Amino acid sequence: MIGATVLVDGVGGTIVETEAYDHEDPASHSFSGPTPRNAVMFGPPGRVYVYRSYGIHWCLNFVCGAIGHGAGVLIRAIEPQAGIDVMRARRGLDDLRLLCSGPGKLGQALGITHALNGARLDRKPLRVLAATQDLPVIAGPRIGISRAVDQPWRFGLRGSAFLSKPFR
Repeated sequence: MIGATVLVDGVGGTIVETEAYDHEDPASHSFSGPTPRNAVMFGPPGRVYVYRSYGIHWCLNFVCGAIGHGAGVLIRAIEPQAGIDVMRARRGLDDLRLLCSGPGKLGQALGITHALNGARLDRKPLRVLAATQDLPVIAGPRIGISRAVDQPWRFGLRGSAFLSKPFR
């Protein structure tokens, strides 16, 4: 997904950082099986799983894997490219690098709410465009979790100034 473009009502940019989660992963919301909160993760791929982090931030995930599998990819950061003035207004700041450099910031900048939970990635208001070229991707341990921290399932665009945190 690194290098793909994600847009919500025409606002978005290039994905520069993600984290993967699987149902066998103790850090995943799907680890303990389906619940009302995570049910979307067990549905068809190509949907959005939205959850609230720390009771504050809406986070955007893409559901992947077979129906019933319970896997997803957290979109951690994008490089803003479309609707930048809208993102700046939503976030209340001007610094382009800080608009979407973390899952909570990204959710706020793109106007993500729980209303998008279960929405299809190929239908309005969402639009995902494949990367147009191969890009240098770096992998490392996920961040902001307390379980399975050693899994190298965080991916980023090498050298991007828009990452949530540098890779070690």
